[in-house]
Amino acid sequence: MTETTYDLIVIGAGAVGENIADRAVQGGLTALLIESELVGGDCSYWACMPSKALLRSGIVLRAAKAVGGAREAVTGDLDVAATFKRRDGITHDWDDRSQVDWVAGAGIGLVRGHARITGEKQVTVDGTVYTARHAVAVSVGSDPLLPDIPGLKDVSPWTSRAATSAQIAPKSLAIIGGGVVSVEMATAYSSFGTEVTVLARSALLGGHEPFARETVTEALGTLGATVKIGVAAISAKRTDAGVELQLDDGTVLAAEEVLVATGRVPRTLDLGFENIGLTPGDWLDVDDTLLVRGFNWLYACGDVNHRALLTHQGKYQARAAGDVIVARALGKPVSDRKWGTHVATADHEVVPQVTFSDPEVASVGLTADAAEKAGYDIRVVDYNLGWVAGASLQADDYEGQARMIVDEKRKVILGVTFVGQDVSELIHAATTAIVGEVPIDRLWHAVPAYPTMNEIWLRLLETYGRPA
Repeated sequence: MTETTYDLIVIGAGAVGENIADRAVQGGLTALLIESELVGGDCSYWACMPSKALLRSGIVLRAAKAVGGAREAVTGDLDVAATFKRRDGITHDWDDRSQVDWVAGAGIGLVRGHARITGEKQVTVDGTVYTARHAVAVSVGSDPLLPDIPGLKDVSPWTSRAATSAQIAPKSLAIIGGGVVSVEMATAYSSFGTEVTVLARSALLGGHEPFARETVTEALGTLGATVKIGVAAISAKRTDAGVELQLDDGTVLAAEEVLVATGRVPRTLDLGFENIGLTPGDWLDVDDTLLVRGFNWLYACGDVNHRALLTHQGKYQARAAGDVIVARALGKPVSDRKWGTHVATADHEVVPQVTFSDPEVASVGLTADAAEKAGYDIRVVDYNLGWVAGASLQADDYEGQARMIVDEKRKVILGVTFVGQDVSELIHAATTAIVGEVPIDRLWHAVPAYPTMNEIWLRLLETYGRPA
């Protein structure tokens, strides 16, 4: 007889759901994962991993061409078919058997099917009712937002899933939106030789430092993409050749395919929210222990709580949620203070993120604008990454920029942004400094190895000035 009662039921077996369940089981509880698609979720099959696989080949080729000696050895162009094949390997051809095996090995139950919450601590899947002794956690993620543009739905536009799982590169691609998905897919498909046009209502990568937005916009142009800022599509229609978009500047944009990358909506329309007093289609509002407000048994982690729509941040939330569910179930103390074991404190002002454009944008914490709006007394410290010895070894004529935001009252770092080749590998040091609230005078004793790009830390400190 199939077991139907568990200490914890997790709806959604992506990277976030897996972590919630794993932490609970490690803490001594029983846990069930319910998944309607592939175990491993969007990150493994349609987002983080396949998108970076599509980007990597072109970035590596351009990096090789930027170094004398390697440049002369590069005699061919990017092999697009081989790039797609490598992506297929990264996704295991959209086969989740290895993830299913991991779930079983971790001692976690798994049910495939569509879950609906049908009562307090009660979840129904295909007519079978599963009951949680202590908690239900929702980690279903989000879906692309389709803007209200007449005719757009009828042309069957690409979403991020289609862009990351395509088997061939279209001759031309129009991208609606200016966020991370837009920038990364514009970078990838421009590398494939696709004629890419990006339509962004405002600057690319909104919320980032202005110099990062400007650098990425210029870089896309260098790759051959056309970026139209302040231009929007007002209608769409399918033609024999592809799609035609009528733009609000009076022009028409024709492309073989159109990718919509304008934001996300929670995947909560059909989860049975109405059965527990919630509104279907809403984001779930949680406290810092990831408990949905108004409940003592319902948790939400990842995109669905709208705190930070990033896989690594969702997994961070999942670890806190799994541990606090165990603590509450076993009657143990809950550490819910700032930076405590059971809270997602970093969600508020210390979220690291990387846009894998070419060059990359890596940032953590607050921008100068966000810090000022939050009321901090700040100093902005800028430095040209190309002046760092390690960067000059990384690539001939290396171009990049670094910015550090300092809280002048406490003399600690509030935010850091790097733009340049391979800067994604610099960002964790910044994250550590901000989370640890390491004083500027102590950072002088964190000596960067020479000659590496991490010497940027010394240069930023020198520019700031050493305390007396």
